[in-house]
Amino acid sequence: MAETGVAQPGAQWRRLELWVPLLVVALDQLTKWLVRVRVPLHDSVQVIPNLLDITHVRNTGAAFGFLNGVDFPGKTLLIAVVAIVALIGVALYSGTLSNQQLLPRLGMALIIGGAAGNLIDRIIIGSVVDFVDAYWGTFHFWAFNVADSAITVGVALMILDMIRTGSHASNPA
Repeated sequence: MAETGVAQPGAQWRRLELWVPLLVVALDQLTKWLVRVRVPLHDSVQVIPNLLDITHVRNTGAAFGFLNGVDFPGKTLLIAVVAIVALIGVALYSGTLSNQQLLPRLGMALIIGGAAGNLIDRIIIGSVVDFVDAYWGTFHFWAFNVADSAITVGVALMILDMIRTGSHASNPA
């Protein structure tokens, strides 16, 4: 607060940066819990025929199932540590953005919330619950969840900001 009692520019945005990740984590964990208790592992519930199912799967690997089919001692711990380091790096980078950089700040808040949501799964159950199964005919996209969606939208907002400003978000022109 300024001495006049009026909130400084960006103060409300900073609060939003705290609430967006918390909301993403809450929605992510709620939807994953619902899938875990209502859909048996590897079962599907059709939502839109030939387009979208809710399919309960577990990803023991990294993004897009990378290392999902590979098993080695300490894999869960290694992936969790890498995720924690990345999350800290993203949070530190986010703190360097100016108050005027609204789009990248929102993007980073979504990325942080999504990364935290998936990290919670890795720590608690040793894998990430994925359930959104989008497909066309026999082609299935990788199953994903709310956290993955938040990360994807966050990255898209960062890219949009870079295209819009013609520069990297950390080095505005």
